[in-house]
Amino acid sequence: MNKFRIIYETLVMMTLMLAPGCAGPGQASRPVEPLRLDDVSREDILQAAETTLGEMHFVIEKLDLDQGIVRTQPLRGAQAFEFWRSDNVGLHSAAEANLHTIRRWVELRIREEQGRRYVDCNVPVQRLSLPENEVASISQAYRMHSASTATVQRLQLTPQQRQGMAWIDVGQDRALSERVLKNIAKRLQRMD
Repeated sequence: MNKFRIIYETLVMMTLMLAPGCAGPGQASRPVEPLRLDDVSREDILQAAETTLGEMHFVIEKLDLDQGIVRTQPLRGAQAFEFWRSDNVGLHSAAEANLHTIRRWVELRIREEQGRRYVDCNVPVQRLSLPENEVASISQAYRMHSASTATVQRLQLTPQQRQGMAWIDVGQDRALSERVLKNIAKRLQRMD
C-alpha cells in the first residue's frame, strides 16, 4: 500500500474521531454524580472550591455562602501552547478548544438533602459563531471572517458582523465537571 495513502487514511480516521458532534466524550446530557460531603462545613467547601477554581484559572463571579452557590466568569478554552492550563480534559476537549473559539464556566451548588450535604457541578460550554463576509473570489478567502490582508491576519469585525456575532450553547463538559469535583474533594482531604 502506498505510504501517502496510509498517512491520508490515518489522518481521516483521527479527524472523524475528533470531530465535534452532538455530544462528544466530554459532553453528555446526563448530570454529573454530585460530590457527597456530610462532615464538611459550607464554609470549608466554598473555600476549597474558590481555591480550586482559582488554580484552574477561573475567575469567581459569584460566591454566596447563604445560598451555597459558586459561579465563575466564562473562560476561553485553552490552546495547545497554554500547557499550564487545565480546563481541557481529554483529547476531544483539547481538539475542540483548538479548532473553535469556545468558552466554559463553572456553576457549583451546595445542597442538603435528608441530613446529607452534596455539591453539584455544571460546566456549560458555548461556541462563538461569526457571520461571514461577502467573498468575491477565491483569492479573497482570507477576508471571509475579518478585514485581514493576505499577509497579516487580524480579527477586525465589521459592524454587521459584530451585530450578528453570537455564543451558541453546545452542552455541558461532563469531564471538566468531574475533574472540578475531584479536585475539591482532594483539597478538602488535605485540609483535614
